[in-house]
Amino acid sequence: MRASPPCQVSLRHFGAWRVALVLLTCAGAAAIASWLPSREPVVSAGWLMALVVAVALTMLACAVSLWRVPAQSLRWDGQVWQLDSVPGELTAAIDIGPWMLLKFTPEMPRRTSWLPIQRRGLETQWHALRCAVYSPRPAAEA
Repeated sequence: MRASPPCQVSLRHFGAWRVALVLLTCAGAAAIASWLPSREPVVSAGWLMALVVAVALTMLACAVSLWRVPAQSLRWDGQVWQLDSVPGELTAAIDIGPWMLLKFTPEMPRRTSWLPIQRRGLETQWHALRCAVYSPRPAAEA
């Protein structure tokens, strides 16, 4: 089995990622809203409302922090992956066909990057990118 040919993509379109964030945030809010009327009045209302507000604010803060994804350049040169010229390892965490969540781990001790990638905006490069993501890595020279 041979390695995939080199490819480079510019990651700029994150519409599916943002829709998913909005849906998950709304689902969390709906779960809290549906739970509140069905609870047993064991805990005082003041503490419960403070807890609900804290959970809702934390959920909103998480969604806001994940909303902004910077444009980046992802490159496979046939030997190693590079994210904005930083070499590292790339693995697929979630793959649902037209959308993938990729995990990029740099070689140097840096922060791991999660890359939400969608087919829209990469139509001509999508197949080559998917082939490169799943292609075998070249064996290390002894």
